[in-house]
Amino acid sequence: MSTPQEAKKVKMISSLFSREEELIENVIAQMEMFFGPTDWISKNVIFNRTRYYEKEMGWPLYRRFISFSRLISPDSIVDIKLTTNKIENEHRFDKNRRINIDPGYISLERLVLATGKNYIHRIYLTKGIYADLTLVFHAGTFNPLVWTYPDYADETTISYFNMVRNNYLKRLREEGHER
Repeated sequence: MSTPQEAKKVKMISSLFSREEELIENVIAQMEMFFGPTDWISKNVIFNRTRYYEKEMGWPLYRRFISFSRLISPDSIVDIKLTTNKIENEHRFDKNRRINIDPGYISLERLVLATGKNYIHRIYLTKGIYADLTLVFHAGTFNPLVWTYPDYADETTISYFNMVRNNYLKRLREEGHER
């Protein structure tokens, strides 16, 4: 029999992309008001693995990945996703999104994204939000799965998340939570 235990705190991350680089900067600042300070922000990269968002958001699209200083409970990702949906909606123009925000978290074992869309590998949490298992940590690095979006399976993106995980692990050790 397993004994239920509270989950360890995890590292909140997010992806933001938009046609407007300045909007990304403004939304990062807005997110910091809700979730606390960031401790890492990637450089701007072109989001070019799909043209799926072009009709709604325009082209080209720029992306930044971020991580936050404050550790979170994994189950708080539901309310975080609902908050980021509200932020997206605040910036709409003519019913179209101008920015896409994909929050998630990194634990020692995995990278999980929050989504409102069901699919075979997504687990329903609550309030219309699903957990999308995107990457798993194995043999010293994050690894994509069959369903992982190509941009998250990219070597550069994985190197970003490995770095964020290393910083998270260092913090856990400093706080005495991990050997």
